[in-house]
Amino acid sequence: MDHAVQAAIARFPDRGHAIEELARTNESFRSLCEDLTAAQAALLHWERSMSAVRGARCAEYRELVRDLAFEIEAELDRRKDTRQP
Repeated sequence: MDHAVQAAIARFPDRGHAIEELARTNESFRSLCEDLTAAQAALLHWERSMSAVRGARCAEYRELVRDLAFEIEAELDRRKDTRQP
């Protein structure tokens, strides 16, 4: 399984199957997962940094991670809504 998909599943463990399925068929969704992984890595980097801009960068990346997680969740919800009778 792709590292980016694993990161999305870690964020939404109860929706793992849906994440795997959507990632297999939707390139845009896979890209969201990759963006989430990159943003989480950048956040971790800045959290460990001693730079003077650490606080500002952490805030920016926390917001980005939150926004990407929201987009992933919204995409999963849209997919769920289209599959219900």
